[in-house]
Amino acid sequence: MASEHEGRTITATEPAEPPPIGALFAFAAMLPIAAGAIYLWIGTEAESFLTVNLTLLWGGAILTFLAGVRRGVSFRQPEGPTLSQLATMLWLYGLGFAAIVGTVWAYTLTATALELVGYLSLAVIDPVAAKKGEAPLFFASLRPIQMAIPVVALPVLGYYVWQSPLFG
Repeated sequence: MASEHEGRTITATEPAEPPPIGALFAFAAMLPIAAGAIYLWIGTEAESFLTVNLTLLWGGAILTFLAGVRRGVSFRQPEGPTLSQLATMLWLYGLGFAAIVGTVWAYTLTATALELVGYLSLAVIDPVAAKKGEAPLFFASLRPIQMAIPVVALPVLGYYVWQSPLFG
């Protein structure tokens, strides 16, 4: 048996479908984005400022979290992280952080666009990464469906912001 200093071998079987608890958390993380976009259209105008800001802050926080997920996965690469794993992590973190800053500075349309780009890129990049072994295999089936929620909700939120006199 090799000592800790020499390394270790890990044998794992990776499921093609997400574990149920993983899928639950994956979709639950997207629900505040959808709920915020919906609430803007049914809530009062007085509540819209808070709703937009909380929704965008949540969306940016989730993007930065998903950047950390990608970085964490890269630690298990036999030869270390790949360039695409590091680039994806930096891309997601940069978009999420910029969206948070944009929200705080009242650039809500910019923050919305940044988040939309981030979630669209996850829907495309993660299935490719999964097939290359750079992300869990189940990302290939999970991410496009999961990311459909913010990809639909954020334009709805963005349209509200664009047409509202509160955000002009």
